[in-house]
Amino acid sequence: MGAQDGRRVTSVDVAKRAGVSQSAVSRAFSRTASIAPATREKILRAAAELDYRPNRIPAIMLSGRSGMVGVVVGGLSNPFYASALEHLVCSLRDQGLQVLLVHVDDALTLDSALEQLLGYRIDAVVTALAIGSEVVAQALGTLRIPVICFNSRLTGPWISTVSSNNRAAGVTAAHLLRERGVACPAWLAGPLRNAASVARGEGFREGLGALAAGLVSLQGDDTYESGYEAVSTMLARGVRPDGMFCSNDMMACGAIDALRDRAGLCCPRDVVLLGYDNIPQGAWRAYDLTTFDQGVERLVGAACALLAEALADGAEPVSQSLVIGAELLERGSTGPV
Repeated sequence: MGAQDGRRVTSVDVAKRAGVSQSAVSRAFSRTASIAPATREKILRAAAELDYRPNRIPAIMLSGRSGMVGVVVGGLSNPFYASALEHLVCSLRDQGLQVLLVHVDDALTLDSALEQLLGYRIDAVVTALAIGSEVVAQALGTLRIPVICFNSRLTGPWISTVSSNNRAAGVTAAHLLRERGVACPAWLAGPLRNAASVARGEGFREGLGALAAGLVSLQGDDTYESGYEAVSTMLARGVRPDGMFCSNDMMACGAIDALRDRAGLCCPRDVVLLGYDNIPQGAWRAYDLTTFDQGVERLVGAACALLAEALADGAEPVSQSLVIGAELLERGSTGPV
């Protein structure tokens, strides 16, 4: 219930109900303040009875910080990004931070979100989108707030990146295909602006060695439909590889369906095939897809650790590049484990 006279409930009302000082109420709603657990519990119980909501504006004015992090997302049709977003939001919440979600239509680069970000008072930016140009990197630097990107090649003052070990995974994928006796490999790439896909392709070509000379290169846009279409077009041209590495699992699932629908081919009997991301659908019986697990928890944990360091009182601008190893998960699409 609220105040009896209909006015807005304040911290003074909560303090009276709980039998504590007003400053104790303030400390109870701060994740970093020191307060006895029993006192905090008593205050929170009183606040719930009064339907009290703390006013964060005074704290913002005193500290100069909003406690708000801009999380920029795109491409949420890919289950990997949806999973990563859930882990990220929960981790930021556990750090006592609020999330301002900014969605952009261009799921590849942070460039299109810059104007939206400039309109809000946020303490930091975290995003799975890459920085697309040096100009945008410089513009983000002028904000003078920490920016944490996933799988971005560009960094700069205030800008850090946490990446999956994309190139090394590409090398591993090539070695696996060679071990399975593949003679005519294919690479299904994501968009050219996708830095992670580019790195995976570079590693794949490196790992193929002499086989790279006959590599069949296909172009997709990270969606199921583009994987299906790219492989359908390849088969219509009479090209039939016996091994394929796909830049992500969404395209890999489309590729498997196209191989079956258009040519009656199956994995691994006719084509040894693997993807990247370890989305839930990849484990379905229809795909049984060998893939790379990026370790969402480790990626998000590393990003939040960087953010905590950057937001610490008196911290200097942080600019780091962290690489997290990806784990190969072998399933039926590449043959018996």
